[in-house]
Amino acid sequence: MTSQPVHGARVALVTGGASGIGLACARRLQADGLQVAIADVPGDAAAAAAGAIGASFVPADLTEAGACEQVVDQVVSSLGSLDVLVCSAGYQSIHSIPDFPAERWRHMLELMLTAPFLLTKHAWPWLIASGQGRVVHIGSAHSLTASPFKSAYVSAKHGLVGLARTTALEGGPHGLTCNVVAPGYVRTPLVEKQIADQARTRGIPAGEVEEKVFLENAAVKRLLEPEDVAGLVSWLVSEGAWGVTGSVQSIDMGWTAR
Repeated sequence: MTSQPVHGARVALVTGGASGIGLACARRLQADGLQVAIADVPGDAAAAAAGAIGASFVPADLTEAGACEQVVDQVVSSLGSLDVLVCSAGYQSIHSIPDFPAERWRHMLELMLTAPFLLTKHAWPWLIASGQGRVVHIGSAHSLTASPFKSAYVSAKHGLVGLARTTALEGGPHGLTCNVVAPGYVRTPLVEKQIADQARTRGIPAGEVEEKVFLENAAVKRLLEPEDVAGLVSWLVSEGAWGVTGSVQSIDMGWTAR
């Protein structure tokens, strides 16, 4: 980590913050005046992404034993506190249930459900001490509905809703809020990488995936941009959102309205 603490600034930790939705959230929170630390897998590209927006970088594989606790400790040691936790780390893997690799299932659940729990657990004293601690989990429309060939992803994203609601109940008396942001398809590297897999599993040309898969159930036929999601996260971690907790905030172009 290279950034120096900013006196009086709230501190935010964004996981998966080196690309996609996570990076957009980190950039927006930094612009809002928060001191931001990004946790992502080790690598020059991730470090450069953090440096480009003036955020601190904590290299970590959140599925490794003890990594979540170490990340929290490093952020607090370097920046002095931890007021906001945004859990955005994740990835997609598309297989039918009979063909879904068991080890891939375990890894996805570790990263996208167990790690958010452990990060919340270890950040808890600091979030409570803040008096207005905020936890936001980047879920998905798949936190509320399902699609074929995505059993691990759907299970993890559904699980975040239960974790957020429990966190909201336990943290509420201390001013801590916890919510899930549930976007539809967002124009990110994760979504771009799905095109070939979706074409393969559904037997359609790659050029038809956006229309026939990504936007099939959306009322508004347009992919979200990462900045759209970051704007909602920005509001949820603000002081003005103190009364919003235990909720799932859909930003899915009407997908789950059906």
